[in-house]
Amino acid sequence: MKKIFFSAFTALSLIGCMNNNAQNNNTASAEIAKPMEKQSIYQFKVTDLSGEEFDFASLKGKKILVVNTASKCGLTPQYEGLQALYDQYQAQGFVVVGFPANNFMSQEPGTSAEIATFCQKNYGVTFPMMGKISVKGDDMAPIYQFLTQRSKNGVEDSEVGWNFQKYLIDENGFVVKVVGPQTSPTDPEIVDWIKS
Repeated sequence: MKKIFFSAFTALSLIGCMNNNAQNNNTASAEIAKPMEKQSIYQFKVTDLSGEEFDFASLKGKKILVVNTASKCGLTPQYEGLQALYDQYQAQGFVVVGFPANNFMSQEPGTSAEIATFCQKNYGVTFPMMGKISVKGDDMAPIYQFLTQRSKNGVEDSEVGWNFQKYLIDENGFVVKVVGPQTSPTDPEIVDWIKS
């Protein structure tokens, strides 16, 4: 009788171990298959052209176009289109955020004050402009690491190819699309996204 009891106990123990192993394997598979968790732009606080803190969390619920800008570039006239977009759609929850950067052929050499004066005088810029940063290389700003790295934004890897590359951010703070520097700010690709 003791032998039968012992055999039954051993069999039940083995079944229990097998079930536990199966559950552990299923858990491990679920963790591996788990999609990459998106991070939002709302985690970032940066400094604007006037030296004040700018908290991206203040833009919750808005569509955002983030763009790296330069004052001495062949694409600099895109400021006009960016301002036109901002004027037309800001009441519908859209905002442009500019980041001056001197990464491409030193086409943004100015100080914050000089950049602010240039933007206002030449293009009447009223959308938020941040302090000058680096958008590529070893000194890339954290917000651009987020925008360009899938491991941080959960969507795609990209590289800033030139001045006026555009990143489209949805109402929840997630990157949805990268638009190349040559594409006009008023291109249907961007306008249709804002209106959708």
